[in-house]
Amino acid sequence: MTQPVPMTELWRGPLLESLHTGHAVICDDSGQIVQSWGDPNAVIYPRSSAKVIQGLPLITSGAAAKYGLTTEHLALACASHNGAHIHTDRVSAWLDHLGLSEHDLRCGPQEPQDMAARDGLILADDTPCQIHNNCSGKHCGFLTVAQHMGAGPEYLEIDHPVQQACLSAIEETTGETSPAYGIDGCSAPNFATSLVGLARSMAWFASAADRSDRASDAAAQLTAAMMKHPELVAGENRACTELMRAMKGRAAIKTGAEAVYVAIVPEKRMGVALKITDGTTRASECAIAAILVSLGVLEANHPATRKFMNATQYSRRGLECGVIKPASGFPG
Repeated sequence: MTQPVPMTELWRGPLLESLHTGHAVICDDSGQIVQSWGDPNAVIYPRSSAKVIQGLPLITSGAAAKYGLTTEHLALACASHNGAHIHTDRVSAWLDHLGLSEHDLRCGPQEPQDMAARDGLILADDTPCQIHNNCSGKHCGFLTVAQHMGAGPEYLEIDHPVQQACLSAIEETTGETSPAYGIDGCSAPNFATSLVGLARSMAWFASAADRSDRASDAAAQLTAAMMKHPELVAGENRACTELMRAMKGRAAIKTGAEAVYVAIVPEKRMGVALKITDGTTRASECAIAAILVSLGVLEANHPATRKFMNATQYSRRGLECGVIKPASGFPG
């Protein structure tokens, strides 16, 4: 099958109001497909779901050790954060530690998603800066690698050693040659891959503890950091944070723009990648939750799960008016 399949439904009263289709793949530690929906060979931009892969050079280059980075730094390198103070304070401290400033970032300013931080800027008659960008942790990672390498400041250029290291990490862990790249929202190159390649990469991360090479050690460190600090990977009321908390270290998950999601499941030695074709995040959150429940690492009735899967929708007055749920037969 190469066509996308129904994954998430929105019901309002007795009618199916919206239907979201997509592709998804689960791979095992040998890189083989365990289960798939739609077209496993669909080529996508992984967007921010690739941050854990882009974080590999931070450790394998020796930069993390040189600068004494902690698990918090590693989690932020993999993050699409809310721009809350727990995020921006740490990013600012990281830049200070490198002897750099906000002006050295190349991610661009972004209004914080965290309401308290946003209100604070308004009350102070201030404007968002690059530290508020949800990708500022990843960019601090890029800057750390660039400084360690003695490379130039324009770390987003496609031929810069940092981006070439990221490309190598993508291709080595997916087992594929990336066919193209696009520019992500944070201005960094984003290397395309197939869904099965992305799931294969996540399975490689999931089985990293079984190997003893430098790259696998880096993968294990990044996965552990994400699971240890879910609040840094996204933020309050975000699916990545809330579902990782609910799973209590059983899996690391990461969203990407345009409804991409990945999961690293160490106890199963499995990796998951999915893409909702219409780019709707609510649908990808429901779909990844459904797959994680099917794998036995997330409780279907956990309060966090019920925020994103089989989630009751309410009117502005608090009246029950609908539900977001997995499509019939998915992920069965």
